[in-house]
Amino acid sequence: MANDQREKAIIAGSEEEGSLDELAALVESAGGQVVERLVLRRTKPDPAFFLTEGKLWELKKLVGAKDAALVVFDEELTPVQTRNLEEEVAVKIIDRTGLILDIFAQRARTKEAKLQVEKGQLEYLLPRLTGEGVNLSRLAGGMGTRGPGETKLEADRQRIRARIAVLNRRLKQVKANRRLQRAPRRRLSWPVLALFGYTNAGKSTLFRCLTGADVHVEDRLFSTLDPTFRRLTFPNQLETLLIDTVGLIRKLPHQLVDAFRATLEELYEADLLLHVVNLASPYMEEEYQAGIELLRELGLENKPFITVLNKRDLVQNEFTLLRAVRAFPHAVAISARTGAGVDELKNKIVAMLSAHVDRGAFFIPFTEGGYLALLHEKGKVHTEEYRASGVYLEVELPRIWAERLRQFRV
Repeated sequence: MANDQREKAIIAGSEEEGSLDELAALVESAGGQVVERLVLRRTKPDPAFFLTEGKLWELKKLVGAKDAALVVFDEELTPVQTRNLEEEVAVKIIDRTGLILDIFAQRARTKEAKLQVEKGQLEYLLPRLTGEGVNLSRLAGGMGTRGPGETKLEADRQRIRARIAVLNRRLKQVKANRRLQRAPRRRLSWPVLALFGYTNAGKSTLFRCLTGADVHVEDRLFSTLDPTFRRLTFPNQLETLLIDTVGLIRKLPHQLVDAFRATLEELYEADLLLHVVNLASPYMEEEYQAGIELLRELGLENKPFITVLNKRDLVQNEFTLLRAVRAFPHAVAISARTGAGVDELKNKIVAMLSAHVDRGAFFIPFTEGGYLALLHEKGKVHTEEYRASGVYLEVELPRIWAERLRQFRV
């Protein structure tokens, strides 16, 4: 760009597992321009400045030479380290957590997402009020200061805690509303599929490919914050509900994991997870592990899932493709952009939803007659007896449907 008005940033961190590449992508997503990288060795951080004396001197030289307005650290800084660095280097200092919170503040569109992001930002801000008080208003704009930062910088800790308490109550209501919204879906007895995976793996593109829905698709990190729901019917007439969820990232701030727990709860409701992985990423294995770690954190490690290796059209080496498919459980390689491999994915979904057969006894009251037809449609009825208030059946049917009708089991 001849006249680039973006905020100039220097990024600082280790080069392990592509951390600096990812941090650079985050800065670009936030609207900044990375002008230099300060590579740090893995050593014990200095409690006062995080950096060693030599690296601090090097950073000051880089800031002056590159006319940078901002330094972004890949690791989380303490409030003391942030304050000392800003005084020493004389530019704004933010860490990875502050940067990700800033991106979420830009992306939040719905009321729920804004509540979740505001809570995360205030929890991050609260300990950083120490020793600064109302002087935080000096952070006059740019990365790390958007969202509630602009309206809450003058607030003292007591007011911020009170605001967090209000947000917690509102998010609790959101959670209750979600339960109410799920009730009609449960009555439909449709299996639920949920897309999850690393940010920018192509979940929204796959969502659009499968459902034909006109959803927002963009080649940038965290383009989707709110879950999106669409009906999806397979060639064998199996009707399902497909959900797209918020993207993941390594070292996702715990404030956001907690704040977005209501959104991530959609994963609990899913009968089958589609773990979307960017096959073309040089850090594919690390990104895959980030998804697996989130499942463990949410207690969902035993939930059935298919690994969807997306963006196969960007992989030229067939050996790389074959090795990746063999390396991951239940893997299918596709291109959501071109549609290659999507039919194979659909067949695998149908097979996994139908694979586990269960046999049990059910009692359907006459007032719930619609479920009687469902049992006949989805299962193999061995016994059917009409009684005074309903119908008793012994049925063999896919476990997915047995689970959906468990309230009628006897």
